[in-house]
Amino acid sequence: MLIGSDYRVDLEITADLSQPSLSDKLLETVDYVHLNNIVKEEMAIRSNLLEHVAKRIIDRIFLEIDEVTQVMVEVSKINPPIGGDVESVSVKLRFNR
Repeated sequence: MLIGSDYRVDLEITADLSQPSLSDKLLETVDYVHLNNIVKEEMAIRSNLLEHVAKRIIDRIFLEIDEVTQVMVEVSKINPPIGGDVESVSVKLRFNR
């Protein structure tokens, strides 16, 4: 990604949350802060394609958070310089563990 561009990342995960829904313990659930840090760190790495950064985000989530069974990530470039009045362009990837 080129520095100075604006991006939006939407993330949807699937995980078995039955245990933390009963226990109310953060250690037993998927930590939103951890997810946010993964997204921020991967978005900070230069990439030529939205597809590439989206797949890196998915790979990191599966690597670091065992409870996650499915990830959908959508990476959008806001106001891309492609000519015309285009609000954004997006790539959406969905993978299952």
